[in-house]
Amino acid sequence: MQSAGRCMRKLLMAPFVLICLPALAATPELNGNTHIDDPSAHIFRDPLGGMVINRTVTVLGNDFYQYFSTAWRELDANHLYTVSVYERPTARFGSEIWIQFRQTRVFHIFLAPARQAARPIGERAAEIVYKNIMQSELQRALFQSEDLAKEEL
Repeated sequence: MQSAGRCMRKLLMAPFVLICLPALAATPELNGNTHIDDPSAHIFRDPLGGMVINRTVTVLGNDFYQYFSTAWRELDANHLYTVSVYERPTARFGSEIWIQFRQTRVFHIFLAPARQAARPIGERAAEIVYKNIMQSELQRALFQSEDLAKEEL
């Protein structure tokens, strides 16, 4: 711990020089793990992975979002996929709700104004979205083209 104390003093004296950051991050006491993690595994991980972004505007849309995100957290336990829940309220149909993953709609529904339907539909939507994302990820992994980049698939 003396080397960590000296390292901290260096960091405090020169706040823009991070010479000791890798050594501190690899110690098991600081990151909560009992073993030293491979630093290269964390470099390519998406820092925003696992987010469920709320773009709803009504109470019905927020109810749907709450039920969807609760069910989604159980399915995506590793927090790998970021999805966005969008809503467009309409006077005739209630609310139009869709979910996007990588700028692609993976779920789309019109919800009637009855709020009690939001729970079963939100939970079922999480299952459908997860299934569609798994299919698109499998398709991205298997399909290779010189003409298309990975984000264009």
